[in-house]
Amino acid sequence: MRIGQYEVHAINAGRFALDGGAMFGVVPRPLWERANPPDDRNRIAMAARCLLVTGNGHTILVDTGNGTKFSGKLADIYKMDLSPGTIDHELSRFGLTSADITDVLLTHLHFDHAGGSTKMTSEGPRPAFPHAKYYVQRDHWKAALHPTERDKASFFPDDFLPLEREGVLELLDGEGELFPGIHLRMFHGHTTALQCPTIRSNGHTLFFCADLVPLAAHLQLPWIMGYDLRPLITLEEKRDILDTAAEDKWQLVLEHDPVVEGVTVRHGGKGIELAKEIRVD
Repeated sequence: MRIGQYEVHAINAGRFALDGGAMFGVVPRPLWERANPPDDRNRIAMAARCLLVTGNGHTILVDTGNGTKFSGKLADIYKMDLSPGTIDHELSRFGLTSADITDVLLTHLHFDHAGGSTKMTSEGPRPAFPHAKYYVQRDHWKAALHPTERDKASFFPDDFLPLEREGVLELLDGEGELFPGIHLRMFHGHTTALQCPTIRSNGHTLFFCADLVPLAAHLQLPWIMGYDLRPLITLEEKRDILDTAAEDKWQLVLEHDPVVEGVTVRHGGKGIELAKEIRVD
């Protein structure tokens, strides 16, 4: 897809699974399991979908998936599956390698979004994209360094501390334009200072939802993850962004839905409704 001066592609960084109850919070299982059937361990399938954005002298990745550092017990718990594709494999489809990435925008530092930012080497974890600058919100970085007991399990220091050690980390302070035509919006319900990019040109807007709307089922306003630190803030943030998306006909990219890659929404009799979906080939 071309948006202004950028080519934008959703790319696959593998599959994994998370507890269905945690993904839907207070929503009863008989409702959420219709669209997201769980396995015998109550886990639902999850995509690790990233964005590849090229143009204006940049080759940008938005999020990096779980990466390849998982093994043993954790790989089993989260049902890690790289057979659908890794970032390196996906980049090769466009004639690129990890060395071609100039910028990595991390929406936040939970392992399923930042795990691929580093790779294990004989010298320990090192940045996976050797020529890239990595962008994280300063307030989120502070939260990742000092997580609460509630979200500590979502942060793996090997995913992000090497970025600071290697001098490739750039901390950002709030909303604004990161590159021409690429703007960041801030959200604080799921975690502190989640940043989601919008790519805009000539009235066309693409919005990368990250964990604000992780699955198509979460388009329903009260369907909020149990992982969210501040669910009532998430509710209002979703209401605001989905209202805008419906009014201005934004295309929304869903990071975690294994079947639906993107959607557009509209206002209907019962609030926000699905207008169109783009399903995985």
